[in-house]
Amino acid sequence: MTPAKAEELALSALGWIAASDDLMGVFLGASGTSIDEVRTQAAEPAFLGSVLDFLLMDDAWVTGFCDANSLDYRQPMIARQLLPGGEVPNWT
Repeated sequence: MTPAKAEELALSALGWIAASDDLMGVFLGASGTSIDEVRTQAAEPAFLGSVLDFLLMDDAWVTGFCDANSLDYRQPMIARQLLPGGEVPNWT
């Protein structure tokens, strides 16, 4: 996966979240953003990383999104690692 593909996946996740009024409300509350801010920040890689952070908080959301988009369940985590702030720390 490339960073560009990771951004595409995150945009798809944002669309999936937005399609659910309940889940979108939870996302807005958790992120502290408004609908207008989501629209203006949707092209920002760091914001897209936060979308995947939100999605990854609940296994049911991950499986729901991946099932709806015919994706392997690992894809959101792989995509998250390619966006700003998603680097896996090296503890050695």
